[in-house]
Amino acid sequence: MYGSRGAGVFAGRRMSAVVLGAALLMTGCSSSDGGDGTDEPADAGAGITQQPKEKAPFWVNPDGIAAQQVADLEKSGKKREAEQIRKIAEQPVAEWVGPDDPQQQTRGLTEAADKAGRTALLVLYNIPHRDCGQYSQGGAADGDAYRDWVDGVAAGIGDRPATVVLEPDALLHLVDGCTPQQFHEERYDLLKGAVTKLKSLKNTKVYLDAGNAGWQKPDQIFEPLNRAGIAQADGFSVNVSNFYSTEDSIAYGKRLSAKVGGKHFVIDTSRNGKGPYTEGKPDERWCNPPGRSLGETPTTKTADPLVDAYLWVKKPGESDGECKGGPKAGQWWADYALKLAKATG
Repeated sequence: MYGSRGAGVFAGRRMSAVVLGAALLMTGCSSSDGGDGTDEPADAGAGITQQPKEKAPFWVNPDGIAAQQVADLEKSGKKREAEQIRKIAEQPVAEWVGPDDPQQQTRGLTEAADKAGRTALLVLYNIPHRDCGQYSQGGAADGDAYRDWVDGVAAGIGDRPATVVLEPDALLHLVDGCTPQQFHEERYDLLKGAVTKLKSLKNTKVYLDAGNAGWQKPDQIFEPLNRAGIAQADGFSVNVSNFYSTEDSIAYGKRLSAKVGGKHFVIDTSRNGKGPYTEGKPDERWCNPPGRSLGETPTTKTADPLVDAYLWVKKPGESDGECKGGPKAGQWWADYALKLAKATG
């Protein structure tokens, strides 16, 4: 662990949203108008619709885990709690592609998004030797397995619109020494290959993850970005699953952009409304910190022309790991989700 901890918190990723995304299309369920003339799949009872496309072109999953929580709370008569969780459920959040059958997963998600007239927001987090054996250890068995997995992702996306955040923490862990040296060359090759594969698709944008403002060392990560194929990518992502303010994230991203050819970037604002946690053990401040809140809602209307979007990459309400009383990384933690929402103005 280290103080500028990035994203490595996503083991045990729930697959219900993925399965439901495909099922919505295959079962021929009824549709409702999202207010912009676009038919979209009906949800399972929470009344979740799409955000206006001009504000946020990304897909809101009407059957995501937060939407299910809203429906359950309403059925239980807990209207106030339901309205708080609705703050999360009604926003487009990224779908993390799991290790099994990536082609079916990404096809279901991109088809559902495309039917709603929106863009699927996906995260690929399956690099071999992921998270250095920590909370989210795992990933593909080896380089060949990872290449096959990326091929499956690409086949599932096809020509449908998608925005992909590629491998949170993968480069940062090369720079900070967390990933053993013998895996470095392969990782660069895998990341560059993934960028090339995904950018061969007609309507896919790719952002390589580049750490967060707590890192404060763009001089050490810009060359790894170059080696990983940033020139071919659309840009990079910052603050994934972290809490640094949007202002600090923009400053960090602009310093890094200047060193990689002026590339644009996206910022994870899912939980950065009150900035980073500064108490407790420095090496665990990133993990389920108390007193945080939701940040700016997803949008392409940002404060700087280099910032393509504010995104909710980390799903608010999912645990960072078994710390501070949380469940396993990636599992929904209803109490934490409620606290994030209540702390948000």
